[in-house]
Amino acid sequence: MLNTLDQWLDYIGRQHSAEIVMGLDRVRAVWEQMDRPAAPVNIVVGGTNGKGSTCAMLESILHVAGFKTGFYSSPHLIRYNERVRIDAVDADDTQLVASFAAVERARMLASPPLPLTYLEYATLSALWLFHQQLVDVAILEVGLGGRLDAVNIVDADVSIVVSVDLDHQAYLGNTRELIGREKAHIYRAGRPAIFADSDPPQSLLDYAGEIGADLRLFNRDFRSRRMDGQWQFFGRDSARHALPFPALRGSYQLKNAAAALAALEALRERLPVTQQDVKRGLLEVAWPGRMQVLPGRPTVVLDVAHNPHAARALHDALGAMEFHQNTFAVFGMLKDKDIDAVIEIIKDRIDFWFVAGLDALAGERGAPVDMLAGKLEAHGVGESVSRHVSVAMAYAAARERAGQNDRILVFGSFYTVAEILRLARTA
Repeated sequence: MLNTLDQWLDYIGRQHSAEIVMGLDRVRAVWEQMDRPAAPVNIVVGGTNGKGSTCAMLESILHVAGFKTGFYSSPHLIRYNERVRIDAVDADDTQLVASFAAVERARMLASPPLPLTYLEYATLSALWLFHQQLVDVAILEVGLGGRLDAVNIVDADVSIVVSVDLDHQAYLGNTRELIGREKAHIYRAGRPAIFADSDPPQSLLDYAGEIGADLRLFNRDFRSRRMDGQWQFFGRDSARHALPFPALRGSYQLKNAAAALAALEALRERLPVTQQDVKRGLLEVAWPGRMQVLPGRPTVVLDVAHNPHAARALHDALGAMEFHQNTFAVFGMLKDKDIDAVIEIIKDRIDFWFVAGLDALAGERGAPVDMLAGKLEAHGVGESVSRHVSVAMAYAAARERAGQNDRILVFGSFYTVAEILRLARTA
C-alpha cells in the first residue's frame, strides 16, 4: 500500500525501464480509462527555452484576475510539488497521492496493464487533479518537444511555441527545422497558434498551414515596444499601454510576456482580464532559477541555462546588469548537453570557474568534474578553473573568493541551481 508521496515517486520511477519514451499511445489509453479529465480552458506552452516563464506570467495574471488556475511544469527544482500548482500554490502531498492513485487505477484497467514513464504518470496526475479541483484554466508546459510529449493528449484552446533552437537532439532532430515541426504539433486546427520569436522555422509555418491553425506570429500579429521605464503590447485587435516590465529578469522576458498577452487576447471572451490585472500579474510573477538574484552581497545569480539558446540569453542578461568587478561561475552540466557551445558562448562573461561534477546528483547523465574542466581547458580558460567534488563545495569556494562588489553565477543545469537553492533555504 502506497501512502506517502515519496513512496509514490519511488514507485512511478521504477515502472518503466526508460525515463523518456516518446509516444502517446500508452498515456492516451490510460487517460481514456480516466474519462479524459481536462480543464474547461487549456493553454499549452512549448519551446526550447522561455516556456516556463511564459506559463508563470499567464498563471500570475489569471490568478490576479480571479480565475482558479492550474499550472503543470517540469522539472522541479527542490520538491516534486512544484510541478503541480493550484490557484498559484504548490499541490500538497495528500492531493498528489490521490492523483497518482487515480492514475494507477486507470492503468490497471488496461489488459495487460500499460507501463507508463515517470513523466506520463506526472502529466496524467496533474490533469486529474486540475479536473478534481475544478480549475477554470489549465496552463500546461510541454516537457520535451511537442508531437510525442504526454501533454499533447490535450487539445489546447490556445497553443504557444515560445522559441525553437537546438536541444534534446537525440529525440527531436539535429536542425531547427526538424525540431520546429516537432514543437508545432501542439497547434490545433482552427485554434490560436502563437509563435513568440522573430525567426520561425519554415517547418513550423508549414505545419500550421497544413492543419489550418490560426497562426499568430511575433512582429506580424502581435509585438512589443520597449519604452523608458515601461512597455507596450500590440495585438491583432487590441493594445495595452504603460505596462511594467515583468518581475523576471532578462530582456528576453519581454517577448515571453508578449506571448502570454497574445494568448490572453485570443481568450478574452472566455478569460477576460483587465489592464490592472495584467500590470499586477507582471509585477508579481516569480519563476525561481531563471536569472534569479539572491538577496545580499556578493550578488548571486541563479540560472538553469543548459543549452546554447539559453546561454546566449544569459550572456546578454549578464551584460545588462549593473557593473561587477569579477564574475565567478559555479558550473555543472549534464554530459548529454552541448557543453562546448555553452562554454564558448558564455566564457567572456566569466573571470573564474568553480567546476563541480554532477555525476553524484544526476547519475550517468551528470558530467564528471574532469570532463568539464577538460572542456574549459580546450576553450582556453583552463588556467582560471578550480575543481570541486560537489556543487555545494564549489559554491562555498566561490563565496570565500568573492568580494562585496563581485558576482557569483550559478548555472548549467537544474541540478546545479537546485543545490544552491536548497542551501539558501536552509541558511
